[in-house]
Amino acid sequence: MEGDRQHPAPAAPPGEHLQLLLRRSQEAKNCAYCPYSRFPVGAALLTASGEIFSGCNVENACYSLGVCAERTAIQKAISEGHTSFRAMAITSDMRDTFIVPCGACRQVMREFGTDWDVYLTKADGSYIVKRLEELLPLPFGPEDLKKV
Repeated sequence: MEGDRQHPAPAAPPGEHLQLLLRRSQEAKNCAYCPYSRFPVGAALLTASGEIFSGCNVENACYSLGVCAERTAIQKAISEGHTSFRAMAITSDMRDTFIVPCGACRQVMREFGTDWDVYLTKADGSYIVKRLEELLPLPFGPEDLKKV
C-alpha cells in the first residue's frame, strides 16, 4: 500500500498505549463468535480520555444480523459515554495482507471524525497505520446534514 507507515506517527498513542491497544485487539479476536466464516476479528478503540474498549465480530445464522469487531468496540464506548476517539487497532488471522475495516465500519467510524489513527495488523503482529480520512475518502458525515 502506497503511503503506509510501518510505525506510528508522533501524534499516535504513546508506546505503552499502542502496545496495549494492539494486545487488547488480539485478546478480543480470541473471543470472536464466527462459526460460519471462521474469520475471527478483534478491535480495540482508544478514547480521547485514554480508555480502551475492545470488540469482536459476532456472527448470526441470519447472516445480515452479524456485527463487526470495529462496530462492537465503538458501540461499547458510546454506551459508556465516550464519543471522541484517538485510535483503533484491528486484528485478524490474515498472514499475507493487513486487515482493513469493511465499508460499513468505515462509515460508522467516520461518524466520530476523520482525524484518528487506525492500526491495521497481520497475524504476525506487524502493522501499518492509516488516518481514518485515508480509509474513507470523500466521506459523508454529520456536518453534511446541515448543508440542505
